[in-house]
Amino acid sequence: MHFDFTKYHALGNDYIVIDPRNLPSPLTVPQVKTICHRNFGVGSDGILLGPLLTDSAQFGLKIINPDGSEAEKSGNGLRIFSRYLWDKKLVREAEFTIMTLGGLVRSTVSAGGRSVRVEMGKVSFDSEKIPVVGARREVLNEEITVGGREFNYCAATIGNPHCVLPLTEISPDMAHEFGPLLEIHPHFPNRTNVQFLKVLDRENIQIEIWERGAGYTLASGSSSSAAAAVAHRLGLVGRHISVHMPGGIIEIEIGDQFSIRMTGPVTRVSEGVIDPEIFRVEK
Repeated sequence: MHFDFTKYHALGNDYIVIDPRNLPSPLTVPQVKTICHRNFGVGSDGILLGPLLTDSAQFGLKIINPDGSEAEKSGNGLRIFSRYLWDKKLVREAEFTIMTLGGLVRSTVSAGGRSVRVEMGKVSFDSEKIPVVGARREVLNEEITVGGREFNYCAATIGNPHCVLPLTEISPDMAHEFGPLLEIHPHFPNRTNVQFLKVLDRENIQIEIWERGAGYTLASGSSSSAAAAVAHRLGLVGRHISVHMPGGIIEIEIGDQFSIRMTGPVTRVSEGVIDPEIFRVEK
């Protein structure tokens, strides 16, 4: 059976939204990998399944990585899903709530759907919450060695795990080389997202991103939130930060107890129908 999809991108980080009510059966891991593949499928950085029924919020959302694993939270995914709800006329400009595996968020759509603000929740540096192995502590300025190079890193969670490496210079090559090694490092029992962080000034930071289960990514809302929170915790920036990524800029506001308000654009790309022929294995 064919099923519909809608595709969006948020600063080059693209997701396919599928209403689970349109699926003939739950998606398998091989099907997810095929749909997300940029040669053999539609191509995306993940799939958003929703809206789902939940007693805890107005809408439920399941976020699936291209490797078939489930993500607890995605800032760009949440903005895209919010835009999808707007396009389907399920929300207007009033704030609404979305429940994810990584917790409840509050979202507001503006500018005719083109801009979305998400109250992402609170960042924690607690090793048990992230999680990071070892005694319970705030994971700040610790040493880690991968690929023959030693880094200082900080770890954080905003419902999903992050490893932030403050550096004087960063590059896409660095993310490609060390990101996959850090993602699966034994320090992180649930794997981790990785951000290579350069502080530009008190109001601007730059990051390169290796996303758990997805790989090198042009932009990420949760990565922006975690990196900004780490920079603020280290005293390097204030509470209003522009996060510069290869795909563009996300605005982060840090409130009390490291609560995060993220604002950024969303672009509608296409609508289409997925044909089951893509799942047939050629002999």
